[in-house]
Amino acid sequence: MHDDRTLTEERLERALRERIRPAVHPRTAPLEFEVWHAPGEPVPFAEAVAAVYKPGAPGDDWGPAWGTSWFRVTGRVPAAWAGETVEAVIDLGFARDRPGFSAEALAHRPDGSVVKALNPRNTWLRLGEPVAGGEEFTYYLEAAANPEILDGVSALGDRETAGCEPLYRVERMDVAVFDRQVWELVQDLEVLDQLMRQLPLGSARRWEILRAVERCLDSIDLDAVGASASAARELLRPVLSSPAHASAHRVSAVGHAHIDSAWLWPLREAVRKVARTTSNVVALMDDHPDFVFAMSQAQQLDWLREHQPALYARVKEKAVAGQFVPVGGMWVESDTNMPGSEALARQFVYGKRFFLEEFGVETEEVWLPDSFGYSAALPQLVALSGSRWFLTQKISWNTTNPFPHHSFLWEGLDGTRVFTHFPPVDTYVAELSGKELAHAERNFRDKGRATRSLVPFGWGDGGGGPTREMLARAGRLADLEGSPRVTVERPADFFAAAEAEYDRPPVWLGELYLELHRGTYTSQARTKQGNRRSEHLLREAELWAATAAVRAGFPYPYEELDRIWKSVLLHQFHDILPGSSIAWVHREAEATYARIAGELEAIVDAAQRVLAGAADGGGTVVFNSAPHDRAGVAAGGAALAPERGERPVRAEVCDGGFRLDNGLLRVTVDGRGLVVSVVDLVAGRETVAPGCAANLLQVHPDLPNRWDAWDVDAFYRNTVTDLTEADVVRPSGDGVEVVRTFGSSRITQLLTLRPGARRLDIDTEVDWHEQEKFLKAAFPIDVRADHSTAETQFGHVQRPTHTNTTWDAAKFEICAHRFLHVGEPGWGAALINDSTYGHDVARTVRADGSTTTTVRLSLLRAPRYPDPATDQGVHRLRYALLPGATIGDAVCEGWRFSLPERRVPGSSAVAPLVSVDDGAVVVTAVKLADDGSGDVVVRLHEAHGGRASARLTTGFALAGASVTDLLERPLADEPAEVVGDVVRLRLRPFQIVTLRLTPGADV
Repeated sequence: MHDDRTLTEERLERALRERIRPAVHPRTAPLEFEVWHAPGEPVPFAEAVAAVYKPGAPGDDWGPAWGTSWFRVTGRVPAAWAGETVEAVIDLGFARDRPGFSAEALAHRPDGSVVKALNPRNTWLRLGEPVAGGEEFTYYLEAAANPEILDGVSALGDRETAGCEPLYRVERMDVAVFDRQVWELVQDLEVLDQLMRQLPLGSARRWEILRAVERCLDSIDLDAVGASASAARELLRPVLSSPAHASAHRVSAVGHAHIDSAWLWPLREAVRKVARTTSNVVALMDDHPDFVFAMSQAQQLDWLREHQPALYARVKEKAVAGQFVPVGGMWVESDTNMPGSEALARQFVYGKRFFLEEFGVETEEVWLPDSFGYSAALPQLVALSGSRWFLTQKISWNTTNPFPHHSFLWEGLDGTRVFTHFPPVDTYVAELSGKELAHAERNFRDKGRATRSLVPFGWGDGGGGPTREMLARAGRLADLEGSPRVTVERPADFFAAAEAEYDRPPVWLGELYLELHRGTYTSQARTKQGNRRSEHLLREAELWAATAAVRAGFPYPYEELDRIWKSVLLHQFHDILPGSSIAWVHREAEATYARIAGELEAIVDAAQRVLAGAADGGGTVVFNSAPHDRAGVAAGGAALAPERGERPVRAEVCDGGFRLDNGLLRVTVDGRGLVVSVVDLVAGRETVAPGCAANLLQVHPDLPNRWDAWDVDAFYRNTVTDLTEADVVRPSGDGVEVVRTFGSSRITQLLTLRPGARRLDIDTEVDWHEQEKFLKAAFPIDVRADHSTAETQFGHVQRPTHTNTTWDAAKFEICAHRFLHVGEPGWGAALINDSTYGHDVARTVRADGSTTTTVRLSLLRAPRYPDPATDQGVHRLRYALLPGATIGDAVCEGWRFSLPERRVPGSSAVAPLVSVDDGAVVVTAVKLADDGSGDVVVRLHEAHGGRASARLTTGFALAGASVTDLLERPLADEPAEVVGDVVRLRLRPFQIVTLRLTPGADV
């Protein structure tokens, strides 16, 4: 037989495009519409409906970028269409190849109730099924002129720079008959076409489908498609009813719409995207009772509750019916590399509590498809939040090493394991195409031991979520020969079945490092500083407000802290904190962090003044918010300011440079302003590698291959400029000031060595005006280290400094929190910082056989997309070198560096609310219980990576204690061991413990 396969395939493609799809709406009539262009920001429906509208016509332009235009659309169903299904078909100029990155609209009835959204792949509004004929109707369309910012450098990323030119043109406003049989024929043909093209050429099934399609096309009257559609469908029935093979892969299809809470749009637009998508989803559920949709991010549902209460009520009804399924258990789909310990815990606290209180649902799936790598602390936090399973998709973006599993046990820092799934479909915006499903089956790496995978389907980011076409595909693919079996079901049903069938799944230990998007540890420094500062201020505010509440009846600011926490957690979303959003987002974030700082400073100040007895006057009280004692002040306590006879360390002239010496460290700064020697006088050891200089500022070109703000590619290292020329090197106060200029930028540094300190502090101010450059600070340390140790949430992770394998080499840029440590037995050194996350570590062996391990902090970048002015302007960055440091020293000094002492007028010493007698046990939070009971909640963890036995002593009479989960619910299988006012603790490495302490009656 001749091979005429291509002839039939091309015939089908053209027939669908030019005859069959257009026949879905065979009869049309134009609609009338008027338009009102809202000035400024979006307005409520009540204001829009009262506005003065002007007549419009197809072809009219509308916009500008970020503008909102309201269309009042009116029409009458022709009487001749009685008994038909009728729809309004509206195209506002949508970019059809980019759902979610184009114009969008939300349709309202005249009473303000929401109908559904209009998106590039969802352009219809159902008017009746069937209609009586002659009905009049009016809709108000709130249309958002969101610009496309997917390609290249653009000024469209901020309303202040976007201009006022219109971006879109009205293409179509019609009322039309919807021919159900033709639409079903389209779905039949598309499913078979997509399946056929994925089958092997030698497959009998492929040719069986081809011949059925050929017969179908022969039967269609291209001049009267509707009249021949039913008969044509009958010819396809045999191939559509042939069941799947018994061994066919099983796909759990979960309706989904990944909505970035900010990215190429501001937060306010994400609020509207959520409303548009959920309106589509609940409308689709009305027509498809078996349709299941999963939505993560409690914040987004809270937005819906606040801004669209009637739509939110419909969502809750669908949740009760089991169709709308909250998942995720987090406030937002946050970044997980950079949030601090307590902040990442609170993501679960706030997310889980919202779903419990609003939906009565204990979410069990942690749903993070798109974050840029996953912290090794997560498995323990997942378990402590009451969840069981974890899902991600982003690891499929690895550029070097394909991840070896799709279903596996993920083991975290402390040994906690959580069943994890990584969908082999390699997308979280599937449309259930034949190509996607075939890829999922072929790609699945656990064949022979497991049989099922999950596919999240639906257009995201404002694309409208799942469509009726996707559900039609799912129905046809439920049991179809040649295809995986597709079942639309809840994520929990998939996870339960997948976990039950997989005996002894493989184990992955440690972080899920994403081999991409490494630049997100550094981009948008002000956003990252705002986050770190907010986290530490929240710690202080809760600690001192709780202490003042227990000791002095201070009114604990529950509502204020709750609101601030939610704002901080929102800004940890995986395109805000990583610095990968448009300028508008980061401009607003900077303002938000400034406001938060002011509010938290006020709480701290008020609580500390009550505790210090500031009203009584006289004296100064020193407060220590760090979790370790310092300078005679207990952790979490305050003492009267001690008399300090220490003399400041002055810079002495030495060999054309300067020397700082405090008896513990001797630091030499040469005439270039470079640190050429740091002698650990206690150990009698030089820190800086021979012939090298520390605090060496280096500039690299930084033009990654694809994603500017997201990526740094390994080749950036091939070219480097060392900043060795100084404009000024001089004594200044207690240290040495160094000023350098390069390009269009200026850097001023102050190097200081405090009395009694074993660290060199470096305060850096950068007036940064470079483009596509990467600024690093290098510290070549005379130590042989085959791994580095970086602080992460509730512990630390070790990463190789060598490049033995591709997995090792791919980690050329890494994330650390307050410290990064390198060492050899008996001696080590750490770099600590107040707001830097990006680091890299490299090693070289010198001619004498000794090893230099160079640790570098990533200070600033200057990508141009999506924000052309990323990080331009003045920045203040603080970091320090800590020679002779153990891991415990690095932990301790990292906290002290970020939480400086506070001095408050007063005369009352303040004993800690709680104290722990083991320095390896770090208290990350002291607060009052969220339920307002007055109980004190303490969260702590083992921080050194070993076992710990500790005693926690309360500074108040203790009536009772319990070990709880993150949500402060008692854990029945973990009773607290209490003796008097002491809780005895036995912790495994990196274990997190939350204690709920009930004060006695005499408090």
